[in-house]
Amino acid sequence: MRLNEILQAAGKYPNRKRIGRGTGSGHGKTSGRGTKGRGARTGKTTRYGYEGGSNPIIARSPKRGFNNYNFRVEYQVVNVSDLNEKFEPGSTVDAAALSKARLIPDVAKPVKILGGGELSKNLTVVATKFSTSAAEKISKAGGTVQQAS
Repeated sequence: MRLNEILQAAGKYPNRKRIGRGTGSGHGKTSGRGTKGRGARTGKTTRYGYEGGSNPIIARSPKRGFNNYNFRVEYQVVNVSDLNEKFEPGSTVDAAALSKARLIPDVAKPVKILGGGELSKNLTVVATKFSTSAAEKISKAGGTVQQAS
């Protein structure tokens, strides 16, 4: 054994605290758990938000109103300029084609076409929703707009 090997291992594993081994250890009798009650017992767990039996803050705070957050529809948005870059003239653009072109991540979610940028190709675009400007630009370029169900 060499001196450098001893030094590497020194302090690698700290001694564990030996509780309940007499008053001289400083961790005797109650073993650092205080006296009596739930905290002194084994298997003590408290659920999130528990405040020792008093009425929790979530129950004390008033609850009013209603919002539509849980009923929202999140659209995958694609700009007209993206269609102009990725698709050939005369092609049909639907959710599957957009996914293949890596413009949207999920085929199952609804798609909305927005009017950002310019469109110079005649495309047949099938989507759930269109902005007014996007529908105008697609029609002006000689393409058609179709609502997906």
